[in-house]
Amino acid sequence: MRGAAALMLLLGAAAPAFAQPEPGDARAGQRLAVTWCANCHQVAPGGPGPVSDTAPQFQAIMRMPSTTSMSLRVFLQSPHANMPDYRLSREQMDDLVAYMMTLRR
Repeated sequence: MRGAAALMLLLGAAAPAFAQPEPGDARAGQRLAVTWCANCHQVAPGGPGPVSDTAPQFQAIMRMPSTTSMSLRVFLQSPHANMPDYRLSREQMDDLVAYMMTLRR
């Protein structure tokens, strides 16, 4: 019985960590997207950026079941042949990911 009570206490203490919102400022991320990403991607529905098959629209990326905040971070930190290597700071990456996650709604 003690083990179960200790486990419940431990899980209860960890619950706030699971409920933490994503880091980053979505508005700052949107500004980054418009400044850097809109050269190739449509960064908002009906918003700035070309509509072409060359680079996917942000909304299409966010509709992919495999897209998570973690997968976006990994992708943005990996070099890609057809994509500029912007070398985002941690804050810029947090902001851009926060913005992109808003497009999932």
